[in-house]
Amino acid sequence: MHPFVRFGPSHWIAIALTLLAPLALMALSRGRPDRNRRIRFTLAAVLALNWAGWMLFIAAKGWLDIGNELPLNLCDWATLATLIALVHLRQETYEIAYFWALCGTTQALVTPDCRVDFPDPQFVAFFVYHSGIVAAVLWMTLGLKMRPRRESLPRVAAWSLLYAAVAGAADWLLGTDYGFLRSKPSNPTLLDYFAPWPWYLPELVLAGMAFMLVMYAPFGAMDVLRAARPKAA
Repeated sequence: MHPFVRFGPSHWIAIALTLLAPLALMALSRGRPDRNRRIRFTLAAVLALNWAGWMLFIAAKGWLDIGNELPLNLCDWATLATLIALVHLRQETYEIAYFWALCGTTQALVTPDCRVDFPDPQFVAFFVYHSGIVAAVLWMTLGLKMRPRRESLPRVAAWSLLYAAVAGAADWLLGTDYGFLRSKPSNPTLLDYFAPWPWYLPELVLAGMAFMLVMYAPFGAMDVLRAARPKAA
């Protein structure tokens, strides 16, 4: 067992594969739109099986407890939104998956809470789980041409606040720390640059809003440019 090295070779490879996977899937389906359905359901199956497999793995290791057995991490909700979007191609669910994956799950990829390095099953499960969410959302965006819309911003913000309310209620009742609403993670993360608890909570809300605007900006810019083009006579 080798300890995980942040931004070590295996970490960089995992990040690179996260970005290359949707491009490879796009190449696979180029000129063959009939393959998109198979890709969608294959991605959904990989995410669901890895999610279930991880829970079985930590249960077998004796690591399962009230602090990790409930699906109350934001990435759990992002996984569910991604699965629904892949299976049903629902625009509203895709938008939730898009913002949660690119604003939240990417943070877990950059600063992973992973203790061991490749090829340990914990490393593989962690990155298949988190990278799979991001890769699936990028493929739906680039390959299926789905995109967030301006009206999705307040809707996703409302869902995010709902998540915080549910996770916060569970933390208060159970003494857990889902969503890192009671303390900062032990591994290095962006929260290390925020104020101490509880003052980092409003900062987290503001940071989330800023990330959402950044992730929407390319599409908003395209809409502005498209509206500014002179209409053909």
